[in-house]
Amino acid sequence: QVQLVESGGGLVQAGGSLRLSCAASASIFSIDAMGWYRQAPGKQRELVAHITSGGRTYYADSVKGRFTVSTISRDNAENTVYLQMNSLKPEDTAIYYCNAGVSSGSAYYPYDYWGQGTQVTVSS
Repeated sequence: QVQLVESGGGLVQAGGSLRLSCAASASIFSIDAMGWYRQAPGKQRELVAHITSGGRTYYADSVKGRFTVSTISRDNAENTVYLQMNSLKPEDTAIYYCNAGVSSGSAYYPYDYWGQGTQVTVSS
């Protein structure tokens, strides 16, 4: 069982920055990869970035060069994954969710473990 809790969303002007955090309560040995998704109103949920247990990172083209995903393992029972978002644009406005899943090369396969989401709003 994996529990995920996101935080760090908010309202920011275009060009600004936010850092999202996701606390995952699970052994690092049970998580192969973690991903960040977002869902804007009226749109499907999309994968923004993911990071493997080996530290490899992958990004959607729309955020490449602006977003950075990283992770810290505090102990064998808890991990935190971050999403640093710079040069934010109004089109980045969405609810952001973290997820635990499996990575194979650049592909990411989500498990059905989701956080509650955190709202990011970028004003123009």
